[in-house]
Amino acid sequence: MRSPLTIVKEKFGDKAKLVEAVKALTTEDLWLGRTNQDRGGDRGLERVSNAKLLKLHAVLSTVKEKFGSRDKLIAAIGSVERKATDKDYLAKLDTFSLPHLLELATSQQRRARAE
Repeated sequence: MRSPLTIVKEKFGDKAKLVEAVKALTTEDLWLGRTNQDRGGDRGLERVSNAKLLKLHAVLSTVKEKFGSRDKLIAAIGSVERKATDKDYLAKLDTFSLPHLLELATSQQRRARAE
């Protein structure tokens, strides 16, 4: 098993390039501003571990590739659950983090295949 540092060096070269790749994916369509830097603090993505950055990059790129935006992902979850018109349910989904939403979508796809 390779370490996160090894993976970062193979795919991106160094951590700064990984941070830039994650920042490039954190557009308004996909990202909720929940880092300290977004809230006015001095700590940003540069202080996050390599493993977390790799996971975040994977989640952001998967959502962008499969769904296009966070709103489309929420709509897809609502339609699979047959709650596309339930405004309260969709509003609650909007408060979830992107990795949590992606996990919901993948578990629904697995459940649909099993049925």
